Amino acid sequence: MKSHTEYLTMNVPARMDFVNITPRLEQIVAQSGVREGLLLCNAMHITASIFINDDEPGLHEDYKAWLEALAPFDPSPARYKHNRTGEDNADAHHKRQIMGREVMIAITKGKLDFGPWEQVFYGEFDGKRPKRVLVKIIGE
Repeated sequence: MKSHTEYLTMNVPARMDFVNITPRLEQIVAQSGVREGLLLCNAMHITASIFINDDEPGLHEDYKAWLEALAPFDPSPARYKHNRTGEDNADAHHKRQIMGREVMIAITKGKLDFGPWEQVFYGEFDGKRPKRVLVKIIGE
């Protein structure tokens, strides 16, 4: 059984945005030498997400509008008790909870084994600073 670990550093200039990291994950799989196994991709920050969906700009704009309606940005402590700690990112914690922490993807014949249109995205909800993403591959 092989194991391969890498960390990606994300520094998204917008407060909220989505970055397609599929090509980078494909490179890491190729470098790992794993032909049959699993890839775990995890956002290592509580205001960021990893998710799988279609790389369609309209869908991404819909997600942003939907997330903002569910958990609007409001830096004041009036809306969110978390912001009473001096933080201003309570909305980002909520958005991350909705979009998820990590994904697990099968590796088959040395390639990510996706369904049609599936891509992997890093979701940023409190951007403008470096954050890490864990990529862990195990298999043979």
